[in-house]
Amino acid sequence: MAADGGVFSYGDAVFHGSLGATPLDEPVVGITADDVSGGYWLVASDGGVFALDAPYLGSMGGVHLDAPITGISATPSSLGYRLVAADGGVFDFGDAQFLGAAT
Repeated sequence: MAADGGVFSYGDAVFHGSLGATPLDEPVVGITADDVSGGYWLVASDGGVFALDAPYLGSMGGVHLDAPITGISATPSSLGYRLVAADGGVFDFGDAQFLGAAT
């Protein structure tokens, strides 16, 4: 995965799309797999989530954040994901339950 949203697959990894040619407001900072659909989610530092052959479950895009998003992780069921911000903030979507934050 590249900061411009470009996704590259190697070996037996299936390619489900890329944002490489899409104008983005902020760089992409994380990717996580959806084990149910086989697709993946990308997240930008402004909290925008891009679902590629995975269900869109929400994002923080367009919401004022105190600190940029630095990563994304799928829940064990792959029916949700969490965004993590540089200040320790956690944002839950789908079946992700809020378990606390470091802010």
